[in-house]
Amino acid sequence: MPTIKLEVVSPDAMVYQADISMLIVRSIDGELGILPHHAPMIAGLLPCAMRVKLEDHEELIAVAGGFMEVQPDKITVLASAAETAIQIDPIRAQKAYDRAKKRIEEFNSAPSKHQDIDMNRAHLALERAAARLKAVSGKR
Repeated sequence: MPTIKLEVVSPDAMVYQADISMLIVRSIDGELGILPHHAPMIAGLLPCAMRVKLEDHEELIAVAGGFMEVQPDKITVLASAAETAIQIDPIRAQKAYDRAKKRIEEFNSAPSKHQDIDMNRAHLALERAAARLKAVSGKR
């Protein structure tokens, strides 16, 4: 079975490196599936749990957004933050999700009272936390 090299890099470190069968990721233009020998492209990424398909199993990697460069033999993901499932503390991720959700609910219940809440930031925090929870749970 043909493979393509995947490298996931964050500002801190090389997060993941493997030869994979397929990558499914959420880009700013929608969900993308990348197979070996894919046409070259660059795409902006949204916070998501990337699905990494290997020969006999699938892994999830949480990314907080960034960019992806695809070449026929290599995919490079430059993420603002990225974590494999083993690196994620599920309790901390759940608390971050609950906090972001609460902020959004507070704003929606009384917008004039909570004008200090930055809704874009709260929604991004919710998406990042949801991606981390999805990656750690292993559920698609």
